[in-house]
Amino acid sequence: MVVRGHLPRLVGAAALFSLAQPALCAAPSLEEIVVVGHHSQVDLVEVYAGGQLARGGRVGLLGNVDFLDSPFAGQSYTSALVAAQQAESVGALLANDPVVRVAKGFGNFQEVYLLRGFPLYSDDITLNGLYGILPRQSVAAELFERVEVLRGANAFVNGATPGGSGVGGAVNLVPKRATELGNSELTWRASEGGQHSLAVDVGQRLGDDQRWGVRLNAVGRDGDSVIDRQSGRFSAAALGLDYRGEQLRVAADIGWQQNRLDAPRPQLTPLAALPAVPAAERNYAQPWTFADEQQLFAALRGEYQFSAALSGWLAFGGRSGEEQNRLANPSSDAEGNLTSYRFDNSRFDNVVAADGGLRGVFKLGGVSHAWVVSAAEVELRSRNAYAFSNFAGFNSDLYAPQPVAMPAADFFVGGQLQRPLRTEQSNQRSVAVADTVELLDGKLLVTAGLRHQTIDNQTFDYNSGAELSSYKDSITTPAVGVVWRLAPPLSLYANYAESLQPGSVVPATSGGVALGNAGQLLDPFASEQVELGVKYDRDNWAVTAALFELAKPNLLLVDNRLTDNGEQRSRGLELSLFGEPLPGWRVIAGATYLDAELSATQAGLNQGNRPIGIAELQANLNLEWQVAAIAGLTVDARWVYTGEQMVDEANTIQLPSWQRLDLGARYQFAWAGRDMSVAARLENASNASDWISAGGYPGANYLIQGGPRTLSVAITAAF
Repeated sequence: MVVRGHLPRLVGAAALFSLAQPALCAAPSLEEIVVVGHHSQVDLVEVYAGGQLARGGRVGLLGNVDFLDSPFAGQSYTSALVAAQQAESVGALLANDPVVRVAKGFGNFQEVYLLRGFPLYSDDITLNGLYGILPRQSVAAELFERVEVLRGANAFVNGATPGGSGVGGAVNLVPKRATELGNSELTWRASEGGQHSLAVDVGQRLGDDQRWGVRLNAVGRDGDSVIDRQSGRFSAAALGLDYRGEQLRVAADIGWQQNRLDAPRPQLTPLAALPAVPAAERNYAQPWTFADEQQLFAALRGEYQFSAALSGWLAFGGRSGEEQNRLANPSSDAEGNLTSYRFDNSRFDNVVAADGGLRGVFKLGGVSHAWVVSAAEVELRSRNAYAFSNFAGFNSDLYAPQPVAMPAADFFVGGQLQRPLRTEQSNQRSVAVADTVELLDGKLLVTAGLRHQTIDNQTFDYNSGAELSSYKDSITTPAVGVVWRLAPPLSLYANYAESLQPGSVVPATSGGVALGNAGQLLDPFASEQVELGVKYDRDNWAVTAALFELAKPNLLLVDNRLTDNGEQRSRGLELSLFGEPLPGWRVIAGATYLDAELSATQAGLNQGNRPIGIAELQANLNLEWQVAAIAGLTVDARWVYTGEQMVDEANTIQLPSWQRLDLGARYQFAWAGRDMSVAARLENASNASDWISAGGYPGANYLIQGGPRTLSVAITAAF
């Protein structure tokens, strides 16, 4: 376990040093104001050389921070990269990140992002800093200007996630805004298998001084997948409005998304041994299975500059969501003999979130300070129901699957699927303070702060609505970060931070086993992180490195009951390279070495073993070349490598390492006075067939198969 007890005193000492520093100086009087960084809650950090990444991103209550000035690690991807790679979801875009791997949720098709050995659920990513208001299962990447990844523990800067994940990092999405020149584009895309999509992106600034902006994005996809018998329909739209005044800046967004999958290829749970991977196109889903969700979400964020020394912000948001699923996730023996049962579930969510604060700067006794005071609240009300068929199930074959008649889902039932009762309610409120002190003529930045958080969670019986369990407590999360600007292009940094997750709701089953404490609310999880790193910026390319240790309580399955008595620890090294080191050559590359272990287990069982689904080594290389000899032509290649993963906590079953090669090309030209582009992309060029992830939900070991080779072409026209 990370050393506990000494580091909080270190944080307190840093905070006292921050406050006492003026007393150590000769002249303890207010002097001219010096702003430490920009740190806006609305305005974005500028794009980095090459256009694929930004120079920084949102660091919670600290606002938008340049990566050299941040005491944390992360990368922010731009909409230009989304368009270049035809990325359809946040998970597809994060295939470029050497720290992130994408898995699936427990029993569903939710995207799960693994950072530093810990999951981040898609419903725990933020929209402009607000938790809980984005679509739960998967989010359309086309709607957003930035996808910002913050690596490591972040309870101080962001607050605890409402869904109980995010120990190893956070993801924030920033909607698109109207640009100075405006835009109007129509994109048609066709993918191998028969799927077609149409997207429109229109933006314009209005008024004599262009203070007002409007941006509309809409996308629709329909058709069959390359995976046998799998099809889908997807629709999404987002409208963004913004105002840029001299003192007031406001951004408002409303979005809607519907996602339907029919006969989606399911996750698979191995029984005692690992089955061989089927052909990449093989689908072992039953034809009557589906996943369907509809989500409506909105956010409003404003920032006001009261003076050169004081600004404030206020944000509100909300989401109303509905999900219906009919699944049959199989278990398999080593020969591919499958057993499955039907699992139906429905979910209705209502979420509201708010965030506000003040930020000020002053100089006292020759020392510059940038202080922040903020408050945040997230409230979730969720109605859920489920129904299972007999657990004895039905049989099939992994390599020659056969459809079976849909069994009745009346064996194990909780609530009414069409009219579920309230089963979960949570309210999280927090207040936070931070101070960044600038020393040594701006070369040393020390940030210290505290967040006091109240977590109030309740669960209710699926059938009667009676309260089953509740938890309410207040917890203080400290943090301290140091940045030492050794030279203009070089920064050393260090941080101590904590993660905090509200207690999880125990699901109905785990690994095909009905849980005896289903519906119980587990106590909050708290953990600690220490990190050291270096960042080097050559203006056109940059490299970063980080060493860290992070630990959290781990879920254990004991006597068919899920408990939180274990601990998982991760120690690692992260390396990243990005930018345009040579004219026309753009790169995103990196590697992660992760030493993860089960550091505390039930009676020492499996203690010291590697956790399920966490690779020791993962690496990425994305190269893009703008061909000088042919104006308008750009080609790219992306290589993704993930090392061996354990499938069970005893470490007796192991997934082999896998790698994937993606290729792309696009040609930009003018036709009839209009800008045009034609693009082609080949995902999984070698048509490799691999199990690419194990688990994604603590304690579970289900397998996810990678997608087959898929060719897509797209035509974009300005109008």
